[in-house]
Amino acid sequence: MAEAFVRTIKHDYVRVSPRPDAETIMRQLPAWIAHYNEVHPHKALGYRLPREFIAARKTLTVSGRSGATTIP
Repeated sequence: MAEAFVRTIKHDYVRVSPRPDAETIMRQLPAWIAHYNEVHPHKALGYRLPREFIAARKTLTVSGRSGATTIP
């Protein structure tokens, strides 16, 4: 899993940076990680955005004895 993350950062962010020197990368890395976690579609999530996946999980319900229960 970590290998896929590093490969994605290199391919989708560092490679397309205008000047991918170490200083530029270190300065932009927090924004790239935030984008990856909030906006970038993930294969493991069915190519959905993380926020879409989380929202879908929050609305998933399972029928129980006392009615429908939301799964966190």
